[in-house]
Amino acid sequence: MTLEQRVIQYINQNQKVYQNISHQIHAHPELGNEEFFASRTLSKQLEKEGFQVERDIHGHETGFIATYDSGEPGANIAFLAEYDALPEIGHACGHNIIGTSSVLAGIALKQVIDETGGVIRVFGCPAEEGGVNGSAKATYAKNGVFDSSDVALMIHPGHESYRTVPTLAVDVFEVEFFGKSAHASENAHNGINALDAMISFFNGISQLRQHIKKTDKVHGIILEGGASANIVPEYTKARFYTRSISRKDLNILTGKVDRVAQGASITAGATYKLTHIQNGVNEFIRNDLLDDLFERHAKMHDEVILHDDFGFGSTDTGNVSHIIPTIHPHIKIGPSTLVGHTYEFEQAAKSPHGDHGLFQGAKIMSTMALELLKDSAQLEEIKALHKILKEQVYG
Repeated sequence: MTLEQRVIQYINQNQKVYQNISHQIHAHPELGNEEFFASRTLSKQLEKEGFQVERDIHGHETGFIATYDSGEPGANIAFLAEYDALPEIGHACGHNIIGTSSVLAGIALKQVIDETGGVIRVFGCPAEEGGVNGSAKATYAKNGVFDSSDVALMIHPGHESYRTVPTLAVDVFEVEFFGKSAHASENAHNGINALDAMISFFNGISQLRQHIKKTDKVHGIILEGGASANIVPEYTKARFYTRSISRKDLNILTGKVDRVAQGASITAGATYKLTHIQNGVNEFIRNDLLDDLFERHAKMHDEVILHDDFGFGSTDTGNVSHIIPTIHPHIKIGPSTLVGHTYEFEQAAKSPHGDHGLFQGAKIMSTMALELLKDSAQLEEIKALHKILKEQVYG
């Protein structure tokens, strides 16, 4: 039996185990940095299969790093596991599939790595969906967690199977205005209206949108707008996202939004504060050689890979791609009309189609990784291309 056959055999023989893990995580949806059940379930399975597990990674209590070192020279392969859910609609992005598939791929590869040499690391990455202290991969990247790995692999469920597509850099922050309370009828002249500042800010953003690049995005909501109609609001708060095609462009855009907030505060006589509530997310540096390898292995496992413009989203996996060659392709788990972050996607993530995508993803990633372990020259070509792409980004 070949090494590839042994990897696939492990996946085929243990489908019930990993289907159960995925379905358990789906039945216990947890928001970012609160994924205690999912983190514990996945990391314990890795420990059971002989991995050494570190937990509570750089301020992310539900993060983990699972390592298996063959003790022999070879590539260091990273698998990225996500497992947070969305508010109200649970696993409507299919992270129960992502986390389980990446864990399964790492464990399947372990069945043969003692013969090839190398290291396997499975990174448990909380809060991909963001939120307070969200986007753990960005924290990991800043702290050098991925520096010793050669490549990073993960596959996202979707409405079709396709290669890594462009993503946008994103900042998430809150803007607060601080005024002075007063009775709106008796002594309004003594007040400083924080809601006036907020409305001026929103109007300023609407004007700003006329003068930004087509690829730039600014969108936000008011979280707190005052307590009572007969009290001059002394405090208001909004949450905003800014997005752009690169971190360099995004820093400029977020700076413009900051200046609009400053101007609004001056107009109203208030003060303001802009606070980033989660890690900044970078655009994806796509590596065609690594995606070529993905596509070839996907076809080996009978996946139909589409080439189309699937639009722009954002993911903190982009931050990993700024450190090492990384892929973030998609695997089909439902009809072509399926849309992420919906009830229909949440149902698909626990369906037979979702289970099939889980196992297909694990097979593709594990056989990809095995080829890289066996073919160091190909790995070096991928790394060399990544170096060129980074130089183009950073100059």
